[in-house]
Amino acid sequence: MAVQRGVLFQEKVSRLLSKQHGRPVLKPNKPLVLKDEVANRRVKRGGASCVTEISVLMACWKQNSFVESVCSAEMKAFYSCVDEAQAAKKNTSELSGVQGERLPPKQATLLLKRFPTLRTEI
Repeated sequence: MAVQRGVLFQEKVSRLLSKQHGRPVLKPNKPLVLKDEVANRRVKRGGASCVTEISVLMACWKQNSFVESVCSAEMKAFYSCVDEAQAAKKNTSELSGVQGERLPPKQATLLLKRFPTLRTEI
């Protein structure tokens, strides 16, 4: 079904670009082919984890003149949060091989250069 829609779309675009019925409806200012590279943008990182726990720990240190023994409960909470965040990151990195996830720009450019698109328009 999706292949049929793609074919119908290509036919419609080629009909709009053709000069068969006089002037073409679409007049592209650039060729209608994909480039062999993508923009080299930074991959967005996830938000910072355990921010509230470190804030509570630092507030405790400040109130108690940086005596660590008084703030042991806050330290345990922070370290447990860090352990959970590292475990979650490890699980997501193991699942990164799953198809459907976005490729980094460098890897996408490498694949596009290895398998370039056809340089002819529709």
